[in-house]
Amino acid sequence: MALLERVGTLLRANLNDLVDRAEDPEKMLKQVILDMENQLMQVKTQVAIGLADQHLLERRAAENRSKEAEWLRKAELAVAKQQDDLARIAIERSLEGRNLAASFDVQTADQRTQVENLKSALRSLDTKLTEARARCEVLMAKHRRARTAAGAADARNGLNGNVSSSVWERMSRKVDRAEAVGQAQSEMASGDGIEERFAALEKADEIDRLLAELKARPEAAARG
Repeated sequence: MALLERVGTLLRANLNDLVDRAEDPEKMLKQVILDMENQLMQVKTQVAIGLADQHLLERRAAENRSKEAEWLRKAELAVAKQQDDLARIAIERSLEGRNLAASFDVQTADQRTQVENLKSALRSLDTKLTEARARCEVLMAKHRRARTAAGAADARNGLNGNVSSSVWERMSRKVDRAEAVGQAQSEMASGDGIEERFAALEKADEIDRLLAELKARPEAAARG
């Protein structure tokens, strides 16, 4: 049946090969698990339906065996009463019950085989699903590590390449220029000190002159 074929495909699936071929391994693995879970639910449903049909067939077979026995009893009664015509009818009905019971027995055997196949597929799929879940966790963790490592490598390559050869070089030139400008400004600010010395002399001379003028005033002389 188609369901068992789909289950067989999932059971034969090689997760490593699927991951290698997938563009998005995590998405693919999640889809595989989802498919297996869906198939598991379908198989469980089919097992339940199959068991119900098996029990129904077994009950129908038992019912017809009971009819066979009942009509045979009636045939014996008709013979005892010397009612051969009734006996023939009862025997015919008994044979019908026997044939139907045999037919239902055959169908029951076929149904039982199918149910066992479904149960076996269910057990295998359940085991495979448990293994697949654990395997998927490992594979997804491995994939994430690989992706992280690739991102780190790209970042390092970017830093070691473009940044080192261009950005860092421009930044170095700017720092060197700023340092040179600062040094020049410092030198211009400090000079050799001559101007400051002359300014101090002129200031002292002006103070002495003003002091002499104050002393030369009459008021100052009278107080003296």
